[in-house]
Amino acid sequence: MTVYEKPTLETSQVEVVLSKYFESKVTGVTPLEGGNLSAVFSFSVLDKEHVIKFSDLAGSFETERFISNLLSSQGVPFPPCCGLGKFQLLDYLISEKISGHNLASCSPEQQRHLLPEVIQLLTRMNHAELGETIGYGMINPGGNGTYNSWNEYVIAVNAEDQAGTFWDGWYSLFKTSCLEKDVFDECYNRLLAYSSYNEPHRYFIHGDFHQFNILSDGQRITGIIDSNGKYGDFLVDLATLDWHLRTLDVIQEYQNYQQQIGITIPNFEERIIGARYYNGLIGLRFYAKMGWKDAYFGLREELLSLTN
Repeated sequence: MTVYEKPTLETSQVEVVLSKYFESKVTGVTPLEGGNLSAVFSFSVLDKEHVIKFSDLAGSFETERFISNLLSSQGVPFPPCCGLGKFQLLDYLISEKISGHNLASCSPEQQRHLLPEVIQLLTRMNHAELGETIGYGMINPGGNGTYNSWNEYVIAVNAEDQAGTFWDGWYSLFKTSCLEKDVFDECYNRLLAYSSYNEPHRYFIHGDFHQFNILSDGQRITGIIDSNGKYGDFLVDLATLDWHLRTLDVIQEYQNYQQQIGITIPNFEERIIGARYYNGLIGLRFYAKMGWKDAYFGLREELLSLTN
């Protein structure tokens, strides 16, 4: 398997797409860094800033539109979706641009100061009302989970057959990359043992909740972007945040806030371990596929020592 490369477009191509979409003049088309799966550009229309994202992963933007409507209608500062379209073999999504820079660009002191607000927003997002939606795991374009249970999803997402997805043919990574079959199998068996604790819980999961997808102006959190949305145990998001902001006491801060607002989390320790293994297996595969060996071996050691 070759290393995945996100789509590449020239600014002139993006300008053509936008000129056909908007009646008013589009200015300032600029490529943005970040985004491992999409090509992202910012631009302005009538002095209002927007973002356009291009992807070759079918259906992902219909899901993002659903998530945008779900969250932004419940007070979560997620970019409102303006529209979807196609350009050549790519899908694109246009949304309003939220002001601010990613939290990763803030100083350590600013990040520490902003952490309580991050946790408040995380809690609000995880406890969004899900309406008549059903299912677990990845959210489909219709807004439902793709599987009947969390356990069914966990088994499916780690299965060899991932035809038509980003992970199509991923078993070849055992031969072509640093991904080790014995390590993967060991962590997978541990995941199955602990995921029974995650199984009963169904909430909205952002799916990629870290400092590069949290925006701030340095004084406050201005927004959350780039969800890889799922239904399941919200501690998956906490495990992600804790892994990325490891210099901060994320878990303790989170537990303090839950106690403060009266939310009880049964089997917290077992569920957070299950969440770490779930995230970790995705991380191992992703780092191997992207060719990020240092990140792979660092995560590998953490997972193997997690329950020893």
